[in-house]
Amino acid sequence: MDYLPIFTKVSEKHCLLIGGGDVAERKLFLLLEAGAQVTLVAPSINESIKKIQQPSLHIIEDYYHSGLMDGMDLAIAATNDHDVNKTVSCDAAERHIFVNVVDSPSLCTFVMPAIVDRSPVTIAIGTAGTAPVLARLLRGKIEALIPHRFGALAGLAAKYRDKVKAALPKGSSRKAFWEEIFEGQVAEQILSGNQAGAEQQLLARIEEGAAPSRGEVYLVGAGPGDPDLLSFRALRLMQKADVVIYDRLVSKEILNLVRRDANRLYVGKEASNHCVPQDQINELLYKLAKEGKRVLRLKGGDPYIFGRGGEEAEKLFAEGIPFQVVPGITAASGASTYCGIPLTHRDYAQSVTFATGHLKNDAVDLDWPCLARENQTLVIYMGLGGLSVISKQLIAHGMTADMPVAVIHKATQAEQRVLISDLTQVVQKVKDENMMPPSLLIIGRVVELYDHLNAQ
Repeated sequence: MDYLPIFTKVSEKHCLLIGGGDVAERKLFLLLEAGAQVTLVAPSINESIKKIQQPSLHIIEDYYHSGLMDGMDLAIAATNDHDVNKTVSCDAAERHIFVNVVDSPSLCTFVMPAIVDRSPVTIAIGTAGTAPVLARLLRGKIEALIPHRFGALAGLAAKYRDKVKAALPKGSSRKAFWEEIFEGQVAEQILSGNQAGAEQQLLARIEEGAAPSRGEVYLVGAGPGDPDLLSFRALRLMQKADVVIYDRLVSKEILNLVRRDANRLYVGKEASNHCVPQDQINELLYKLAKEGKRVLRLKGGDPYIFGRGGEEAEKLFAEGIPFQVVPGITAASGASTYCGIPLTHRDYAQSVTFATGHLKNDAVDLDWPCLARENQTLVIYMGLGGLSVISKQLIAHGMTADMPVAVIHKATQAEQRVLISDLTQVVQKVKDENMMPPSLLIIGRVVELYDHLNAQ
C-alpha cells in the first residue's frame, strides 16, 4: 500500500492553492466545500475563480514565492509549470506540510482521490496517483450503486444513536437492530424521501426492541429487456429481496441481476395461458410479505402500464402491507428508441396513444374512432393475436390503408426483430416472417423514419 487512506478535517484550516486555471478551480471547490480557509495564488486567474465571493477565499494574483507557505496546514500545486510545482513540493516538505502536486505523484505526500459524496458518508477511490481516469471510472460505478439520499440515512442514525443505545444496552442487540434498520423499511422511507415517515417507523422499532419487522413488497418495472435500462433504485431492490416473483417478459439477463440466494417464483403469463391467475399472484404477494419477507414483484416494462401493478397495489393497500412501486421504461419507449422510431414528431404525430390488443374472448371493445384519428402514433401492446381485427377495424374507421406499421419482437434485446409494413399487408407479412410474441405494434407516419434513424 503506497498511501495510507485517511480522511482529514480541513474546516478552518489554512490551505494554499497554487494555480489559477480549470484544474485549480476544481480543487478550490473541494476545499471550500470542506470548509477550508483558502489562499489561492497565480499570476493569471480565470474569470470563474475571480467571480467567487466567499470570505474563506483570499486571492493573490501574483507569482508563487516560498514565504506564502508559512503558516499553512496543507498545500496543493495545480499549475502546468514543472519548476513551480517542484518548488512548492520542496517548500512544503521543509515545513512538514502535506502537499499534493496534480499529475505528479512523485512530488506528493498525499493524493486527491475520486470522491463519492453522500455526506456524512464519503467514499474515496485512489490509485496512488497513477491512474486518476481509472479512479473516476470506478467512482461512476460506485455512484450508480449508492443512492443519492444515503447520507440522510447516516444522519438519521446519528440523531437517534443515544436513544437506541439506551433502549438496547447490549452491543449485539444494537448491531442487529441497526442492520435491520439499514436494510429494512426505515431505510427505504429515507431513500424514497420520506424523512418524517422514516423517523416515525424508527421510533416504533425502538419501542419494539429487537422484534422483527413486517415484510414489504417491491413492484418493480424491469423495462423492455436490456439490463442497461434498469433504474438504480430497481437494481438496489433486486439485490435486497428475499423472494422474487417474475413473469415471462423479464429477460434472463435482468433476472441474473437479482440477489443470488433469493427464492425465485415464476408466474408467467401469455395470451390465453396464465401460469398463475392474477388473483392468486395478489394473494401470494400478501402471504409472503405477511411472513416478514421482502418480496420483489418483477415485471417487464412498467408496473402501471398494462402490467396489472395497480391491481396488486390495491390488494397490498387493503391488507396493510407496505409496498413500493418503481417505474420502468415501458416497452413502447424502449422499442421505439431502439428502432429509431420517435413516438412523437412535429411533422408526423402530435400525440401518442397506448392501447392493449389482448382481446378477451375475441371481443372487440377498443375505441376505434379514437385510435384511428390522424396525426397521432398508436402503440398497441400484446396486439399480435388480434392483428387481423385491429388492422380491419382501423381501416374501417378511417385510417388510411397504407398507414405504416412496425412490428417489434423482443425490443431492446439481442433477439430483437423488426418488421415494417402497412395496414393492408401486415397480417400476411407477420405470418410470412413468423413473428411471435412478445411483439409490440407501432402504427403511424413516424414509422417512415425507421430507415433514416434506425441505428441497429
